[in-house]
Amino acid sequence: MRSCVLSLAAVFCACCPVAFGDWPDWRGPTADGHTDATGLPLRWSETENIVWKTGIHDFGHSTPVVWGDQIWLTTAKEDGTVLYAVCVDLESGEIARDIPVFEVLTPQHINPLNSYATPSAVIEAGRVYVHFGSFGTACIDTTSGEILWRRTDLNCDHMQGPASSPVLFENLVILTIEGTDKQFMAALDKKTGETVWRYDRPSDLYQGIEGVYVKSYQTPVFITVDGKPQLVSNGALLATGHDPRTGAEIWRVRYRDDSTISRIVTWQDLMFVNTGGSPGGTQLYAVRKGGAGDVTDSHVVWKMTKDVPHESSPVVVGDLLYTMSEKGVLICAEAATGNQVWSQRMKGEFWASMLATSDRIYLLNKKGTTTVIATGPEYRELAVNQLDGELWASPAVTGDSLLLRTKSHLYRIEQTN
Repeated sequence: MRSCVLSLAAVFCACCPVAFGDWPDWRGPTADGHTDATGLPLRWSETENIVWKTGIHDFGHSTPVVWGDQIWLTTAKEDGTVLYAVCVDLESGEIARDIPVFEVLTPQHINPLNSYATPSAVIEAGRVYVHFGSFGTACIDTTSGEILWRRTDLNCDHMQGPASSPVLFENLVILTIEGTDKQFMAALDKKTGETVWRYDRPSDLYQGIEGVYVKSYQTPVFITVDGKPQLVSNGALLATGHDPRTGAEIWRVRYRDDSTISRIVTWQDLMFVNTGGSPGGTQLYAVRKGGAGDVTDSHVVWKMTKDVPHESSPVVVGDLLYTMSEKGVLICAEAATGNQVWSQRMKGEFWASMLATSDRIYLLNKKGTTTVIATGPEYRELAVNQLDGELWASPAVTGDSLLLRTKSHLYRIEQTN
């Protein structure tokens, strides 16, 4: 597994060098929910191991990202009329910048469970990129707070609101815009915001299908195949692999679902691809890397069809895959075969993605409870921790601190005694 993590890190670091302690992407420096931190807190409460607790105005589900001593996250008016980028000082917890990035005259309707600030930012040295779906994308200078460029012309009818986060590769920031009317990815020049390439998902596959079944909320990942980087996108109806420098499609795997949210993770030569939520229910495909053209029949190794997560992204530790359904069914399975090792029914609903260390997994439910379990072939609970607010955003890590965002606050949690 260590070699897999290093491979992922190499791909991510081709975009931007990442220092220990930084959390540049909503699923961390390797984009798969893993951290090398060894001193993360095991237990906390409102009165224990809280370094600081900072109120975040208005409403958002985005995960905080970290570079150096800055934490960036997004928030928005509940009616979507103003969209903000907020910078919090890592040491003090004080809000260093609060930038109204976009004002929206007529926001689209969103699902009541979503927010207008659900996509997470992505950050590198000197710049943070914030994305609000159809409502706009912007690049901000992290030193001055100046907005360097904006785009508001990359649009779709999200129907339920935006959720896809941007990703970085070399000189590009890559966006996913997939709604009921348009489905595409766009790569923008980091310095100028100008479009470098655009990939439109194959319209022939979507003909005759109702718009509600062709949208997605997924965030792509990068993998390495034969020493070369690929961008992998699990959109509605099919997953596709691309040359990240040009957007050219290399391969595709067909399925029948839409509204994909849970992010792909990898293990050795397998990708674990979430297929979405309807009309037939979420499935998880284990897809072998490589190939060209339509590889559905040749590269799908196994499928998980029961209690598959829709929102929460899984983790792989060692040779075991861990998944959490929205209704709280935690499954540990063999990564190579999909055979179930054990399952456990947890309390509550789970939308946040998992966080993994070498020997622990952190599981956040919507009611503010974080359960910490040991990795391994048996279920073993280590701690159950409760905060006052609801936990919808995924966790972030900086150094040996855990960053948790509730609906109203951002917490820095660290072993202090």
